[in-house]
Amino acid sequence: MTMQENQIVEVPGAAHPSKSKTWVFVLIGALVLGGGGWFIWSRKAAAATAAANALPTDRVVPVLLAPVLKKDFPIYLDGLGTAVPVYTVTVHTQVDGRLDSVAFKEGQFVHKGDLLAQIDPRPFIIQLHTAEAAIARDAAQAREGRLNLDRYQTLRKENLVPQQQVDDQQALVDQYDATVKSDQAQAETARLNLDYAHITSPIDGVTGVRLIDPGNIVHAADTTGFVVITQLDPMSVVLTLPEDDLPRISEKFGQGGLSVEAYSRDGLLKLGVGKLSLIDNEINQTTATIRLRAIFDNPKSALWPNEFVKARLLLTMQKDAIVVPAAAIQRGPLGTFVYVVGGDNTASTQNVEVDSIQGDSAIVSKGISPGQQVVTDGQNQLRPGSKVSSRPPDKAPSSGSGSESSSGSPASSAAPPKASSGTNPGTAP
Repeated sequence: MTMQENQIVEVPGAAHPSKSKTWVFVLIGALVLGGGGWFIWSRKAAAATAAANALPTDRVVPVLLAPVLKKDFPIYLDGLGTAVPVYTVTVHTQVDGRLDSVAFKEGQFVHKGDLLAQIDPRPFIIQLHTAEAAIARDAAQAREGRLNLDRYQTLRKENLVPQQQVDDQQALVDQYDATVKSDQAQAETARLNLDYAHITSPIDGVTGVRLIDPGNIVHAADTTGFVVITQLDPMSVVLTLPEDDLPRISEKFGQGGLSVEAYSRDGLLKLGVGKLSLIDNEINQTTATIRLRAIFDNPKSALWPNEFVKARLLLTMQKDAIVVPAAAIQRGPLGTFVYVVGGDNTASTQNVEVDSIQGDSAIVSKGISPGQQVVTDGQNQLRPGSKVSSRPPDKAPSSGSGSESSSGSPASSAAPPKASSGTNPGTAP
């Protein structure tokens, strides 16, 4: 075999094994270097951001402060309600006839027994006179028959008339008496119809829109009355609350009356205070709510029928509760906390346990003591150890917690507010 036969013939287009491995190593090395560079760059960027966001602790931060109070605090259950009249009456006619006159004005307050309308009374007067005439006629026949009966009874004692004649006369007298009673019933019916033609108010209340004008023929069978009267005082409010509150409500309701406050739709105007009178006998399965009814004195008509209201049921009064503004409550990785300012004007975080929040106030069961000062606005600029200064509430609050209005009053809250975006959660206790 010649030397030329031992040479390896390279096929055009075939990949060389050593070159393929080289490219793989190069690609892996590039990925490792790129990942390492990105990691180092991201760490430096994060450090730069943290350094940029860090606030010096020796900077004095203006904040809004509020004292921790110990006081008796009411526990409310808030729900939506509707003002519902205790009585609403649609006035109908009870006799047929022509509506002669209407004695009320639309929207007028009327008392029970006041005249509302008059139906033409003449047909009923005629019926009464007819019945009275029949009474007189049949009463005369009855008197005559009774006199004859007395004569026959006298003659019977002398055996001058048979007993059958006496019995027949007695039966005739009984018939006359029954006819008189029937005539009296007809007269009473005529008097009743005459009274029905004089339509009066069945309740104290306010009249609505007049539904029938004078001159129309009205019938007792008409489905539409001619006016609706609604009682405004007292007024009831029907409210709904979650069924989970039913055990506590039932317990307190059984111990005595529960107070209910009614407010306007925006919750700013107090419309009245009433007493809980009814817990509905079933739960609405669709909404998982229970209906309650409260009765309100409404002399100034502050509550109007079908008005939408916000209702607050006073469940109990918690004695010696620790109370802070709800805006002071913050949330961190370890739970709820507040910023407490000491005598040296230094802010520090303090873990708290929130029992409940009622409107603008929070009841704290553990973590703070009465007399301490808590921060209610400006928490986003604070770190533990930050120096603070108290600012008056009439100044514009710093951008941060957003839990207060410009007047410095804490905003209403139904749950502890989350920590503001500027607060470093890692500094929370």
